[in-house]
Amino acid sequence: MATTDGAERPDATADLMADVLALREEVSRAGTVLLQKLTAGDGEPDAAVVNLVHYLAVRHHDLRALQRRLMWRGLSSVGRLESRVLPTLDALLSVLSALTGVTSPHPAPNEAEFFAGEVRLDVASDALFGPPRSHRRGRIMVTLPSEATEDPALILDLARKGMDVARINCAHDDSQSWRNMTRHIRRAEKAIGRRIAILMDIAGPKIRTEVVLLSQPKVRLEAGDALRLVAGETPRVDDVAPFSASVSLPELVTRLSVGDRVGYDDGKLEGRVESLAPGEAIVRVTHAKTGGTKLKPEKGINLPDTALGLSPLTAKDESDLATVIECADMVGYSFISRAEDIDLLEDMLERLGARDAPLGLVAKIERPEAVKNLPALIARVNSRRPFGVMIARGDLAVEIGFERVAEMQEEILWICEAAAVPAIWATQVLEDLVKKGIPSRGEMTDAAMAARAECVMLNKGPAVAEAVAALDRLLERMDAHFLKKTPRLRALSSW
Repeated sequence: MATTDGAERPDATADLMADVLALREEVSRAGTVLLQKLTAGDGEPDAAVVNLVHYLAVRHHDLRALQRRLMWRGLSSVGRLESRVLPTLDALLSVLSALTGVTSPHPAPNEAEFFAGEVRLDVASDALFGPPRSHRRGRIMVTLPSEATEDPALILDLARKGMDVARINCAHDDSQSWRNMTRHIRRAEKAIGRRIAILMDIAGPKIRTEVVLLSQPKVRLEAGDALRLVAGETPRVDDVAPFSASVSLPELVTRLSVGDRVGYDDGKLEGRVESLAPGEAIVRVTHAKTGGTKLKPEKGINLPDTALGLSPLTAKDESDLATVIECADMVGYSFISRAEDIDLLEDMLERLGARDAPLGLVAKIERPEAVKNLPALIARVNSRRPFGVMIARGDLAVEIGFERVAEMQEEILWICEAAAVPAIWATQVLEDLVKKGIPSRGEMTDAAMAARAECVMLNKGPAVAEAVAALDRLLERMDAHFLKKTPRLRALSSW
């Protein structure tokens, strides 16, 4: 605070220290309460989980005014404390103590203690993905196409251009195809002399269109059109709804309510349930991409307002897990929403005799419930096995709204860093380059921002090898400028 002539009051710095000390004590107190809630006092808590609860506690406060009071004095604004909450506050108190002559009850951390959270994240990333490349910290993951089953040269080319993790989607192909891909990956490893980790995504109860029917061929859905979803195997069209599709999970139709939102194909179409009848629902399209949207089989459906009550694991998943255990380094877990879902997977692994298998776990965050329960998910794993989070931005955008996905991906990155959990930046990274061979300016910027994650995922496409090479170079350059949220001031050469 300042006097009437603009000068700072002599005791203003002492007031600032008192405020920081009060914040530190409140964060410690609230963190203890939250830790008990997340872990139920079950065993010795992991240091990363302890830091996570302190981060959640500090982020319950609006610190913007405090930050400005700190910044103009040349002190830490605490804007970079994700991996080191109490060490940052203790270091700040140490400096304020020297300025005020008031002894802080909390000793300043040494260098190792201050950066311990960064070390934990590096160790966790290495455990999940393997060691990073010498020229970049971020890993590159590539979703393999079905052609990789019979084309080992494709996988070798991806590996040589910079692929660190190969992703196999168990929603496609079959166990023999996955084994073939695995053999090609292991041969590519030997050829290039470094590890390529394998992630296999189990499908979960994916909701998709199946049989589709149109009143006229080549007609596209536009705003105002009506789409009939049917629980049976045979869709039907009429004057009310000239578009119709059956769905992969028929029971979802019976759980819809009038007014529920329906998303199709990663948000290419949105609508609301207008009316219900036995075994079917009429959806009125509210938004569609310019020129309309084609109704096709095997396209995803999102129901952000509907309580589906579905288990995240299916009988197919249990069958597929036997091959995952045989082939993969980590399993991708879709539709996970609650901490109890971790237990479901562990129980399934135990039935397969693989509870103690060195299998990493990647939780795909794609629904609002998963975002809300992310701290509980992290605490439930609690170093049981290598663990990471995939920010599934496509489904997440449809579920929470496209306007919110940008801020939410940032918040998930912060939570993961606080908990020393590696994050995977996924969905439509360099999509135009992958599919068309030429990137857009916007997607290059998006890919540059992805460098803050520990891994970046590319989807399959005809030019994916070129995209891997481009992303490899981009991540290397961005590493010289940023480490997570921290700018790195390398010498500039453009001026």
